[in-house]
Amino acid sequence: MIKNILLAGDGSQHSLRACEKAVYIAERTDGAEITLIHVVDDLPSRTDVMDEEMNPRDIPDHRKKRVQALINIMEETQVPFHVKHVFGEPGPTIVREANDMGADLVVIGSRGLNQFQQMVLGSVSHKVAKRAKCAVMIVK
Repeated sequence: MIKNILLAGDGSQHSLRACEKAVYIAERTDGAEITLIHVVDDLPSRTDVMDEEMNPRDIPDHRKKRVQALINIMEETQVPFHVKHVFGEPGPTIVREANDMGADLVVIGSRGLNQFQQMVLGSVSHKVAKRAKCAVMIVK
């Protein structure tokens, strides 16, 4: 049974479609809840760090706003959810979070890279599908 759903989101159109699928599944599963993980894969900018109230490991608010559309979708439902913003490399960070939290399902969008782009760049969704210890749904 799917109870713990990890939704990987970055605010892109691909992640919006993945969010809709995660909500669809969670609404139809008693006791399911969604954890939205937003992985910021670059270091804080100088202006972010110069902000006197910012701890170097905090995600600035303007970066958190990138996933606000996903949060809005989930707020319109009765599905319990929470949001985690973390710095890191997206693939390994999503896999680590899925494995650590004991996720039953990871839902992630696909950018639709061609074979050459996947070979050169690697695909986050492909890395997650290979390494996660649970089911992974890649939403096109």
